Amino acid sequence: MVDFLAENNLCGQAVLRIVSRGNAIIAELLRLSEFIPAVFRLKDKSDQQKYGDIICDFSYFKGPEYYDSKLEAKPDLQDLDDEFRENNLEILSRFYLAFESVHKYIVDLTRYLDDLYEGVYIQQTLETVLLNEDGKQLLCEALYLYGVMLLVIDQKMEGEVRERMLVSYYRYSAARSSADSNLDDICKLLRSTGYSSQSGAKRPANYPESYFQRVPISSTFISMVIGRLRSDDIYNQVSAYPLPEHRSTALANQAAMLYVCLYFIPSILQTQQAKMREIVDKYFPDNWVISVYMGITVNLVEAWEPYKAAKIALNYTLDSANIREQASRYSVSMEGLRPQIQQLLKEGFLREEIVLDNVPKLLNCLRDCNVSIRWLMLHTADSAYDPNNKRLRQIKEQVINDSKYNPKILFQVLLDTAQFEFTLKEMFKKMLSEKQLKWESYRAEGSERMTELAEVFSGVKPLTRVEKNENLQAWFREISKQIESLNYEDSTAAGRKTVQLIQALVEVQEFHQLESNLQVCQFLADTRKFLHQMIRTINIKEEVLITMQIVGDLSYAWQIIDSFTSIMQESIRVNPSMVTKLRATFLKLASALDLPLLRINQANSPDLLSVSQFYSGELVTYVRKVLQIIPESMFTSLAKIIKLQIHAIMEVPTRLDKDKLKDYAQLGARYEVAKLTHAISIFTEGILMMKTTLVGIIKVDPKQLLEDGIRKELVRRVAYALHKGLIFNPKAKIQDWQSVYQSTHIPIPKFPAVDESATFIGRLCREILRITDPKATCYMDQLNTWYDLKTHQEVTNNRLFSEIQDTLGTFGLNGLDRLLCFMMVKELQNFLSVFQKTILRDKAMVDVFKAMLSAVNPVKGIVANASKGYANAVAKTQKIWGPYLESIMKVGQMQILRQQIANELNYSCKFDSKHLAAALENLNKSHLPSPVLYDVDLHYNPAPVLYVVDLHYKPIYITTKRLPYFPIVNFLFIIAQLPKLQYSKNQGMTCRKATDPVDWSPLVLGLLTLLKQFHSRYTEQFLALIGQFIRSIMEQCTSQKIPDMPSDVVGALMFLEDYVRYTKLPRKVAEAHVPSFIFDEFRTVL
Repeated sequence: MVDFLAENNLCGQAVLRIVSRGNAIIAELLRLSEFIPAVFRLKDKSDQQKYGDIICDFSYFKGPEYYDSKLEAKPDLQDLDDEFRENNLEILSRFYLAFESVHKYIVDLTRYLDDLYEGVYIQQTLETVLLNEDGKQLLCEALYLYGVMLLVIDQKMEGEVRERMLVSYYRYSAARSSADSNLDDICKLLRSTGYSSQSGAKRPANYPESYFQRVPISSTFISMVIGRLRSDDIYNQVSAYPLPEHRSTALANQAAMLYVCLYFIPSILQTQQAKMREIVDKYFPDNWVISVYMGITVNLVEAWEPYKAAKIALNYTLDSANIREQASRYSVSMEGLRPQIQQLLKEGFLREEIVLDNVPKLLNCLRDCNVSIRWLMLHTADSAYDPNNKRLRQIKEQVINDSKYNPKILFQVLLDTAQFEFTLKEMFKKMLSEKQLKWESYRAEGSERMTELAEVFSGVKPLTRVEKNENLQAWFREISKQIESLNYEDSTAAGRKTVQLIQALVEVQEFHQLESNLQVCQFLADTRKFLHQMIRTINIKEEVLITMQIVGDLSYAWQIIDSFTSIMQESIRVNPSMVTKLRATFLKLASALDLPLLRINQANSPDLLSVSQFYSGELVTYVRKVLQIIPESMFTSLAKIIKLQIHAIMEVPTRLDKDKLKDYAQLGARYEVAKLTHAISIFTEGILMMKTTLVGIIKVDPKQLLEDGIRKELVRRVAYALHKGLIFNPKAKIQDWQSVYQSTHIPIPKFPAVDESATFIGRLCREILRITDPKATCYMDQLNTWYDLKTHQEVTNNRLFSEIQDTLGTFGLNGLDRLLCFMMVKELQNFLSVFQKTILRDKAMVDVFKAMLSAVNPVKGIVANASKGYANAVAKTQKIWGPYLESIMKVGQMQILRQQIANELNYSCKFDSKHLAAALENLNKSHLPSPVLYDVDLHYNPAPVLYVVDLHYKPIYITTKRLPYFPIVNFLFIIAQLPKLQYSKNQGMTCRKATDPVDWSPLVLGLLTLLKQFHSRYTEQFLALIGQFIRSIMEQCTSQKIPDMPSDVVGALMFLEDYVRYTKLPRKVAEAHVPSFIFDEFRTVL
């Protein structure tokens, strides 16, 4: 019969691919469970208030029109919804694909079973597949993995969260319109079950059986799978555990599969007492806490509570006398095993001959250790017992008391067992690789000894007092030939023949009275020794390694091991060389990867790398977590050294009286510093002793671990210092997994928020914005200084940015600049949103704009009765200018701050690295366009590389659409602000009244930045309107014979002057709209 897993066996390959995919899906679900956006949990009141209207559960499907109309009614909600979609669509799509693959898995499995039933696979039926060893394993795994998927989803992703994510995906993606989308089926399968993994949560009725029955599966298939799991040892594990008391451990994986599969036929759990009694007697006579998949533990006492038959059957196991018997047995076992394994680990004890002579004994010791560790770890694990359940508490207390459980001793035995296992495996691997060479060398040695003896008895070779004996000569020659003829390939026959040869050599010594000649005896003894070594060597089998692999399985502790982290760290802190033993434990834990990867590897699936990386990554992360105690301890010692050097040790002066030498010696303090320094070097030695280790598929380099650990601790301490230090008292969200700056190994820590800022840099930025607020300060461009509007005292100046540069460095200043960029983008987006939804929807305002447009046409002409016309338009639009001014000045203020940062970076760049600065300047000049009015192609990149060229006033921060009346609105806005300002020869344009604050520089720069976001024709129209305003007012003054230039005209001309200056445009841009004689007259005013 063709091998079931052969590539040409379509039936076997089909089910293998399904099982392989099942393992990959579970890995993806576990990976994604760590990336659920917190907002979908809606735990905080703030989240509920903010997102409550846009995040819905399945109630959305009852009336989607109601929810959509609610959104459309509120523009703010629409904006929030758009932002939310942009931030979360990528991760939602990934979750949806994982959910879809679960549904596709069970659909494919059902289709496969239908194909078997209909005879699609020639000569294969469900019965014949279940008779085949591989087929039986795969079909049982296929059903079990589907159950595990459903349990993982419900345990790791709460029902309500799943529903909200599916509804959000449905609303934001194209899947709703796709005809072949199976979103409905996925929603039916994964709708909330009411289950909560929170401690003390009540279990829903008929859970999880009703959940498992959402997609119907053939009842014949389920009952046959359960039948096989009940009766057979489908993985042939019992051969690795010959002792009857180890049977439940041998069948532990099968027991976990049976536990999951029983939920597909709950009637067995409920009513079939005989079957349940049989299952408990075979699989659970001495255990009630099981590992379902990769360390997910289940306590059967709690899990089977609602099922009558299961509960009655389990009561025999849970009898207090049985619990006492089992716990006491493992307590005695641990007491005996601990000294035994420590003896085996003594330096030089495990030699090759001892190992070869005692393979069964050593394997029995390993079995006993692993079985005891498994039982104690599972049955004392906190995660397996709900503290709110009284019966579980009592069972746990009894186990801990009767087993005399001590986590430190258990951990020590685990360490020793892992080290012993690792040493033994390495020795066996080496012996296996050298097996044939050694056997052949022993054979050659034995054969040569016999040839030499034959020559001795020939009388030719002189050997003291040995008479010639032709019979013995012929016999030894024959023995030599027999030894030479032994064949390595036929190990059974060679072994039997070797035993006979040894016997013959013993007999020849006795019957021919050869004992009297010591040299002949020595030759015979040596030959017998070589023959014994040949037997030992031929018995080195790979089966021993396989048995060690099965016995040493630690997959059940994949999650429980975390409860031992503090013990591990404490033992490392006390003895850093402990890391070498921990290495063996981590490698033992890495063997857990074999379980999910076996089928993926057999199927040659492309998922192999992704799944390997996930589990290996999880383990490496845990290794880093454990070893992080070393950098932490180092920094604690360093802190003590710093404290001693600053506060205790006095600085020795250059001249010193010998009488005071003793005072300055401070031997105690200096000894303490030396001791702490030595401790630090011991810690680093400890981690470097670990050697480069392959954990799963990830190579762990101890040097890299140490460096990453030190950097992580340094980042944590610096971030904490800045978090605590930069707290002030004034009156687009990126997820961690998306950020290029966030690292899993050296994470930037998150501290509880003290205000709206996420980090210290945000608080610093907001504090700078607060103290330079245009409503409270006045910025003097010539002096680069801010003054208080009321007291006229200096608030701050450009030295502030030099201080920040000194404190936070170039990267900190650059980060501040980037944050300002994003704030500006947000401000401009909010401004445009208000413009579109408030100003343009106000009919009265739009009528004023229309009337004004008709009054100023043509723009090249003069407006009749200018003062009155402009004043009326400004008066009618007065109510909209408050928020408008605030937004414009905020943008302008941020532009000024960015300019100051650019200046500081520019200066320090030229000062610290003048050659590089010059090279960058030339590069910029050759690549960047010369500044002209129409540079709308010049887009802003929020990560400026080349600070040498100042582009801050010109970049485009946001993409915009055409807006009606935009130039006329901005024109009316600027002339509405001019009466609030006055010109002073010393100070330029300043605010008239401190009660009605307008800061000139932020106003001009804010308006300039806003106009820059639109097509250049808007700027041209806006400048033309200002030019017309100046000409019209001047015309009116001339006709009315008013000699002085009006202040509004002075302000408008100043605006044009500053506009040209800031944009570095040629003067002809302004003179195109204002006659040169007006500029001449304006200069006399200046």
